[in-house]
Amino acid sequence: MERRFEGRRVLVTGAGSGIGQGVALRLLAEGATLVAADVAETGLKQTVEAAAEADRERLHTVRIDVSDPDSVSEGWAAALEFLGSLNVLVNAAGIMRCAHTHEMAFEEWNQVIGVNLSGTFLMCRAALPTLIANDHPVIVNFSSTAAFGSNPYMAAYSASKGGVNALTHSLALEYVKQGLRAVNIVPGGINTGITSGLNLPPDADWSLMARLTGWINGGALGDPKDIAGVVAMVASKEGRYMTGTEIRVDGGALM
Repeated sequence: MERRFEGRRVLVTGAGSGIGQGVALRLLAEGATLVAADVAETGLKQTVEAAAEADRERLHTVRIDVSDPDSVSEGWAAALEFLGSLNVLVNAAGIMRCAHTHEMAFEEWNQVIGVNLSGTFLMCRAALPTLIANDHPVIVNFSSTAAFGSNPYMAAYSASKGGVNALTHSLALEYVKQGLRAVNIVPGGINTGITSGLNLPPDADWSLMARLTGWINGGALGDPKDIAGVVAMVASKEGRYMTGTEIRVDGGALM
C-alpha cells in the first residue's frame, strides 16, 4: 500500500465504527499519525484492535461528542497534545433518525442537526487555526446522497447534509488563500450501523426508497473501504486540484 500520509497528522471523527473507522484505518495504514475520535469508547477500542500492530504507536483515541461545544474543546485539546499539529481533518461523525416529518419530535430534529451539521461546524471551528498554519491543509466533510436524492422519512438527515454541503463550499472559498482545501464526500448506501439499523416508520412505503442503493453489484450496499480509498486520494497530494466540490460514491444511485 502507498504511504501517502507519512509525516501527516490527521484527526477523524466518527472513527469508532462504519465509514469513519474505515477511513481512520486506511489513512493510518498509509502512514498517518492519527487521532480517532468518537462518542463511543467501545467503538474506539475496536478501531485500535482492528489497526495493524505496527501502526498502533501512531494511533491515539479521544472521546468527543461533536454536538457538545465543551466536549469538542476538550477533545480537540487532547488530540492536539498527541498530534502536535494538524494537516487533515475528516468529519465522519453522523447519525440518522427516521420518521414521518409531521411526526418527528423537535428533540430528534435537533439531535440530528446537532451531530451532523453543528458537529461538523464545531470541529472545523476548533481545528481551522491550526490547519491553516500548516502546508497543504485539508478538510474532508461528509454529505450524503440524501441531500440530493429526495430520501423520504429522512427530512432532518437530508437537511443536515445539505447544510454540510453549503458549509464546505463556504470554507473552501473563505480559506483558499491560506492554502486550505475542503471537499465533500457524498456516499450512497454503505453497509454501516446507520443503514443496518435503519428504523423506518412501520407504514413506510418502500417503493419510495429506490435511491438508497446503486446499480453496482446488483444494488448491494457499498463497503466503508469503498469510501476510505476515495478519502485517501482527496486528502493526499493527489487531490491537490480539488476544493469546494463534491465526490459522489453511490454505486450509480443518482445516475
